[in-house]
Amino acid sequence: MADFEQLVIEDLVEGTGTEVKKGGALVTAHYRGFLEDGTEFDSSYDKGQPFQTVLSRKKIIAAWVEGLKGMKVGGTRKLRVPAEMGYGERGFGETIPPNANLIFEIELLEVLNRE
Repeated sequence: MADFEQLVIEDLVEGTGTEVKKGGALVTAHYRGFLEDGTEFDSSYDKGQPFQTVLSRKKIIAAWVEGLKGMKVGGTRKLRVPAEMGYGERGFGETIPPNANLIFEIELLEVLNRE
């Protein structure tokens, strides 16, 4: 199994568009989320529309805030997320157990940086 002691960022496709500069950016992305055993727990593709959020720890997990910095539109990135940068001890609903390491594949569609 992969090392989940820290966030691991892997670019699967290098984007050529606008770069995510810092937290506070408004991002639009498609993603798939997996448990460590490969079970998919969430997918924006299945919902038929991309996910849009502000990169803020108040809105999303820490791994997304850190893991999307420097990513460019058009790119696809894999994040290997240790539990403490995901949902930690509380888990999330029925789909993500407590202390679960997570894997996200994120396709960045658009970014609006705050200047």
